[in-house]
Amino acid sequence: MAALDGSSAPPNSLAAIRACLAARADSIEIDVVALAHDDYLLVHDMTLQAETNGSGPVATCTFEQARGLKIVDHGVATDHPVALLSDVARAFAEFSGATRLQIDYKNIYPFTDNEPLRRLLQIIAPLGDRVIVSSIADWQLRALHQLAPKLALGFDIQLYIDARAPEPDAFPRALGAYGYYDDHPLASARIWRPSDYLRERCVSLISQAPGVRAFYVRHQLLTQSFDDGFNWADTLHAAGVELDAWTMDNGKTDASALRLRAAGVDMFTTNTPLAMGKLIR
Repeated sequence: MAALDGSSAPPNSLAAIRACLAARADSIEIDVVALAHDDYLLVHDMTLQAETNGSGPVATCTFEQARGLKIVDHGVATDHPVALLSDVARAFAEFSGATRLQIDYKNIYPFTDNEPLRRLLQIIAPLGDRVIVSSIADWQLRALHQLAPKLALGFDIQLYIDARAPEPDAFPRALGAYGYYDDHPLASARIWRPSDYLRERCVSLISQAPGVRAFYVRHQLLTQSFDDGFNWADTLHAAGVELDAWTMDNGKTDASALRLRAAGVDMFTTNTPLAMGKLIR
């Protein structure tokens, strides 16, 4: 939430992003959804009313309409305009440094053509290697890799395997034989050791997303896997892929964070980066 352990600016706001850039954050994660044309809106959901004073699908909102929107945070209207991805790109260009922009790409369903993906690439092109685009939709990642082979990509695997029950109508839907939510046929019967099953699932997921440089994995899945004798970091590192554990917040996940850091986790997604950094150091 670009929080710096607590911020008066709401999530995904340009003010919060600028504050984190000024603090020289290691990485800033934002959520984006494609507008009808020209740009992307910094929102988490597909509808405007979820986080703004607008209404209707983000996909039908024009660039001009987006410019008049304000952020609604936890049901409270704010004076903060809803940011566009082009605004964030300009803010990053203004701040020299190594802060990386992680764009969590929320458009899950495939497009009828690649225009929205090309639009994304055009907006972030000036930022070069300071950008990584992550998604739970490996088909979007494969399409982006074809269009821009050098673009850093991140794969959030929560649609395929997880340790926590999904939201209604979300995937994966079945609790498999090994104690993980997993709709894959391998999870239907307990034949291997859990560590062998997890290793096979990890290798399979790597193959689904060629060119991916980082996996984003819920921390509960990592710790449960570790208890079952499998370390995701080892297999991912052998394939040249980094591992991010999410979401690790100070005071709630301290013991898990230290354990996962010792196991080789490369990055933590957190709403309390200052306290988490102090804990890790």
